[in-house]
Amino acid sequence: MSHITNAGGRVIESPAMATKSAEGGSDGSSNPPPALEVSGVSKAFFQRRRETRVLDNVSLKVEQQEFVSIVGPSGCGKSTLFHIIGGLELPEAGTVSMNGKPVTGQRGEISYMPQQPALFPWRTIEDNVLLAGELKGQPQAEAREAARRWLGKVGLGGFERAYPHMLSGGMQQRAAFLRALLAPQELMLLDEPFSALDALTREQMQRWLLELWEENRRSVLFITHNIEEALLLSGRIYVFSGRPGSVLHTVDVPFPRPRREEITEAPEFLQLRRQLSQWMREEQAKPAR
Repeated sequence: MSHITNAGGRVIESPAMATKSAEGGSDGSSNPPPALEVSGVSKAFFQRRRETRVLDNVSLKVEQQEFVSIVGPSGCGKSTLFHIIGGLELPEAGTVSMNGKPVTGQRGEISYMPQQPALFPWRTIEDNVLLAGELKGQPQAEAREAARRWLGKVGLGGFERAYPHMLSGGMQQRAAFLRALLAPQELMLLDEPFSALDALTREQMQRWLLELWEENRRSVLFITHNIEEALLLSGRIYVFSGRPGSVLHTVDVPFPRPRREEITEAPEFLQLRRQLSQWMREEQAKPAR
C-alpha cells in the first residue's frame, strides 16, 4: 500500500491511486538486503570552536533496483550525506551499509554524478566516459566497445572524439551520467544533476533519464529541489527538514511504471505535489536550528 509517513512511521495520507510497481526486491519469499541503508547518521562541523549541526539521526534506504529521491531546503545536509555515503566524510554517529555489509568510511563503493558534469577538458567524450572503468582496472577493449555502444544509445553517437567544450550543457550532462552508469558500482548517487540546465533542457533530461533508468534499473539515490522531478522519477521520496537535516516524511510514490509525462497532470500527482510543496514551504520558513 502506498503511503506517506512522518519520521516516526505514522501513516499520514493514502492517495487514491495506490498501485506501486515492484522496483526491485523480491518474489515474496525472501528479501535481498537493501542496496543502501543509512542508519542513525548524525554530523556536525566545527569552526573556531563553533558547532554547526548538519545532520541529525538520518535513516533511509534504497532497495535493489529502486530509484529514491531526497528533497529538502537548501543547507539541510543532503550533499554532506552523500559525502558520508561515499566515504569522504565520517559520521559522528550512525552507519552506512550496502548490500547488507558495513561500508562506513569506505571509498570506491558508489558511482557518483555531481551537479556539474565535471568532465576533464583534455579528454575526449569517449575517454571521459571510460574513466570510472579505467580506475577500476576494467579491460580497455571491452570497456571502449561498451562506451561506444552506449554513446549511440544516449544520442552522443558521432561525438566520441569531441571534447567537452564542443558539447551543449545537456550533452555534457548525458556524458557525465553515462560515465556514472558504466561505472562498475551498482549504487548511483546523483546530486542535483540537472540544476544548472535551462527549463526546456531539464525537461528533456528528465524524460531521457526516466527512459534510461527504466531500461537498466540501477539502484539510485537522487538529490533534487524540484518536487515534480522527484515525483516523476522516484519510487520513494524522503523529505528532509531544515538544518540540521533529518527525515520528516517518507513518501511512497504510487504511480505505476513505466511512467509517462502525462502522469504529471493526474489529480493524484497534483495532490502529492501540493503536499510536498507545503512541507517544503513550512521548512524554508523556519530558522536554522
